Amino acid sequence: MNPVAARRRLRRRLDAASHWLFFLAILAALAVLAVLLWDLLATGLPRLSWSFLTSHASRFADRTGILAPLVGSFYVIVLTAAFALPVGVATAVFLEFYAEGDRPSPLRQSLTQFLKLNIDNLAGVPSIVYGLFGLAFFVRWMQFGRSILAAALTLALMVLPVIIVNTREAIRAVPPSLAHGAYALGASKTQVIFTVILPAALGGILTATILSVSRALGESAPLLAVGAWVYVTSLPRTPLDSFTVLPVQIYYWAGMPQKAFREVASAGILVLLALLLSLNGIAIWLRNKYQKKAEW
Repeated sequence: MNPVAARRRLRRRLDAASHWLFFLAILAALAVLAVLLWDLLATGLPRLSWSFLTSHASRFADRTGILAPLVGSFYVIVLTAAFALPVGVATAVFLEFYAEGDRPSPLRQSLTQFLKLNIDNLAGVPSIVYGLFGLAFFVRWMQFGRSILAAALTLALMVLPVIIVNTREAIRAVPPSLAHGAYALGASKTQVIFTVILPAALGGILTATILSVSRALGESAPLLAVGAWVYVTSLPRTPLDSFTVLPVQIYYWAGMPQKAFREVASAGILVLLALLLSLNGIAIWLRNKYQKKAEW
């Protein structure tokens, strides 16, 4: 047999085996996901009701609700986005356009690359590390206490590297010809950045922000570290009030020995999944909307 033909036949067989192996791996993952969703729906769906969404926590499973965790999650996420978005975009703009200067020196270039490398590394730090930092810095040193403000600042630090990295990628995706055309018309560097590049990259920036915020919405470890309560019977009114959020409340219910509370936890998970899927859907819609507008 021709050695070349034998190698080709072996390569085709390996390709086919790899194809079926990856296909079976996807099927296995989807099967596990389907089983989990079916269990959640079967357990939590009977517990979902309007009173469940509008009631406060209770010691009795049939009376408990998620009003306080819902409101607390809303306040924390809104403040997180308000802190992280402007700082993340400003940092990305600085790194892309100003960090190295008009006449970059080797030292300045090295410092800029070192800063970029550390921002990329911070995106992979476990969330509990940010929680411990928030406990030491925001809760104790700055004396914000176990408040919404401390939680929002901690989550903002956690999602900030992701927003910076994705904003830089969105800026780089803008065709240089747009900036060159603006410079040719006499626009300054600041005008080019704020009237040409950032509007063109807005879709990617908003998508990255929403996905980062949705990640923060599902976090429990850093919020437990900064002191989120597991039993709150009143709604927060100021950023310095105590709070709880959906993941923490679900964690508390799931650890209860009564079966009824585990069913309530499943209902809470369904609500959290609905919120996360809604945010991801909004991100996809924004991305598609701005991609259609951007006809380079």
